[in-house]
Amino acid sequence: MLGQMSLPESNKPPKMPVDYSGTWDVVSNVNSEAYMVALGIDFATRKIASMLKPQKVIKQDGDCFIIRTFTTFRNYETSFKIGEEVKEVTKGLDNRTVQSVVNWKNDKLVCVQKGEKKNRGWTHWIQGDELHLEITCEDQVCKQIYKRTL
Repeated sequence: MLGQMSLPESNKPPKMPVDYSGTWDVVSNVNSEAYMVALGIDFATRKIASMLKPQKVIKQDGDCFIIRTFTTFRNYETSFKIGEEVKEVTKGLDNRTVQSVVNWKNDKLVCVQKGEKKNRGWTHWIQGDELHLEITCEDQVCKQIYKRTL
């Protein structure tokens, strides 16, 4: 009797990733002050940043992303393709140059940034109608939650 044949892992079609596209408004921001201190951001900028309500607009085309973060103080944009290392200047944040690479870890986007600061990066994931973001620098983790608006 013949058993069922199954494709080896490498021949299986890739699972479709989560669709992050949309407009997201921040509803929760925990430990941002300590995170900004770890980045070396000056006192005045930290005080302004702590009052901001960022909005993220994410455009996803398969494994290609454009993430724009808008505030009344500064805007920031990053674009990447999953698995490809890119040189990123964190203009509007701490103005450093880092080498960033984003990969899928299940349905999460995980970014590792190599540069002057240790243990730097971020993780995005969607839970219900919420976009979660954990950003890390050295021993500090800032946790943000966004709600989809569009």
